[in-house]
Amino acid sequence: MHGGFETFAEGFALDMVSRGWDVTVYCQLEVGDKITETHWQGVRCVNVPVPYTSAIGTIVFDLKSIIHALKQEGVVLTLGYNTAVFSILHRIARQPNMMNMDGVEWKREKWSLAKKVWLYCNEWLGARLANHLVADHPEIKRHLQRHTNEKKITVIPYGADRIESAPTKPLEQYGLTAGNYAILIARPEPENSILEVVRSFVKASPGIPLVVLGNYDPDNNPYHRQVLDAGDSSVLFVGAIYESDAVSSLRYHAKVYIHGHTVGGTNPSLIEAMAAGNPVIAHGNVFNRWVVGDGGIFFDDESSLREALDLCGDENLLKQNVAKIVERHHSMFRPEMIHDSYEQELEKLMADN
Repeated sequence: MHGGFETFAEGFALDMVSRGWDVTVYCQLEVGDKITETHWQGVRCVNVPVPYTSAIGTIVFDLKSIIHALKQEGVVLTLGYNTAVFSILHRIARQPNMMNMDGVEWKREKWSLAKKVWLYCNEWLGARLANHLVADHPEIKRHLQRHTNEKKITVIPYGADRIESAPTKPLEQYGLTAGNYAILIARPEPENSILEVVRSFVKASPGIPLVVLGNYDPDNNPYHRQVLDAGDSSVLFVGAIYESDAVSSLRYHAKVYIHGHTVGGTNPSLIEAMAAGNPVIAHGNVFNRWVVGDGGIFFDDESSLREALDLCGDENLLKQNVAKIVERHHSMFRPEMIHDSYEQELEKLMADN
């Protein structure tokens, strides 16, 4: 399980190299005392050592990376606005900078008041200091328009490669059979509705197990403990899985994917489920409804989620939903389409500066 930005950066960097671009990616290291360079499949990797793993480490890494980038020629693509205050350096140096503004990070429940203030201020600064903004969802664009002119914002969602087959071998270690389990892949945070999903699944008892991917630390996180305690033998917590082939197999062979995210824009995990041809049961907020279109089954609370789970036995309905979801993915979320849009905006930014 890797974050959306990491997954996007890898795929986009490789594709841009194949299109003839010189691509540099900044990578954070926990060891070393000097910035070094390596190359990977045509991508120039600038390795920035930062001896901190906390939020302070991220701030230091971003600042060091920007200072290094100021000495380079070309256009900058910044993923995330958490340290947008440093974008003033790009402005001073007249170095064009396009920023993906991610979701509405400061609204997430996990942050303290101080961190929420920091994130809100950087959202405000990023919207003003970056030369152009990328919103991964129309609602994110509408949100950002309170800070800047809408002409400065382009909607470009995430993409994912279509999965049309996958081995069943990775299922064996969890005692799973293809097409006979539900799956949930999300960071274990309250806004992702994992506790509500587990409670509803146990009460609905749909006759198939629920497989939950994610790193849980019940000894140090009360929410994690709540989620684990809410489960029974039908809920399998398999931990965080970092082998992409294993995750792809688990996605592809699931009978249904459950998506409880309530905050943010276009969620990469939801796009990946659609790319795998999964029937989708999703929280019915404006973000998820736009992504899934009319191919999803939606819920708003635990009661409506139990009703949605009851529909898992309707094979005809699930087949109809899969057909709609596959078409939605093909028309909106193929990686080459997403990369085309980024490339066009980067070219415009270079031409204008």
